[in-house]
Amino acid sequence: MKGEGERSIMTAHERAEVRRAAMAAAKIPTTKRPQRRRKLPVDVATELGSAVPARYLARVELRLADASRAYSRDRYPEALSILRELVRTTPKVTAVRELYGLTFYRMGRWKEAIRELNAFYELSGSVDQHPVIADCERALRNHARVTYLWNELRQYGAGSDVLAEGRLVMAGSLADRGNVADAIALLSPSVTRTVRKPLDRHLRQWYALADLYERSGDIPRARELFRKVVDADSELSDALERLAALR
Repeated sequence: MKGEGERSIMTAHERAEVRRAAMAAAKIPTTKRPQRRRKLPVDVATELGSAVPARYLARVELRLADASRAYSRDRYPEALSILRELVRTTPKVTAVRELYGLTFYRMGRWKEAIRELNAFYELSGSVDQHPVIADCERALRNHARVTYLWNELRQYGAGSDVLAEGRLVMAGSLADRGNVADAIALLSPSVTRTVRKPLDRHLRQWYALADLYERSGDIPRARELFRKVVDADSELSDALERLAALR
């Protein structure tokens, strides 16, 4: 995630977001003959089929594919232009509102991202984008909203990846307010459990925890955790450089 301070936690989950917004380039080739396109994921195809008149369906699918392709290639202004058009014509399609919000987020347009991802939540009932909304609120220094969203995320029983992302944003919010000890306490369970094959969410929590320990002045513990990250993935963020700087 991106915003003030350390925000780079939407990696593996973001790939799932683009897939749910269905619009990976491999799914729908750019062609003027829609009848040759491959099938969409079932959930997205079903949603589009019920929300879009049949005579417009092929064009909407292709335009959404173009938007997803632009997003996945970091061409956010291009994606935004396409999605703006789609939101006007298909405002109740969750995949459109979700990708529109994520595009605003990647452009640092926090208020617009919150608006669109709240619309996604209202339409879908899914809390999968709560960590992104919370990160936008954090960037706007609305820390009470971050806390509210984190509590709601836990109550809804979100999946492990989404919970990990929410926990990282909440820890960052606590640290922003000077509550570094509370932030450390929130992330500490991520290293107390034995993990034989750490996933991306584990590594990002370890990295964030190492950063917090360094900020708190506990250099030996920070060094230990940066080493743990580097041993698992030496290319994650700047963990190797951070570790070297602590020697």
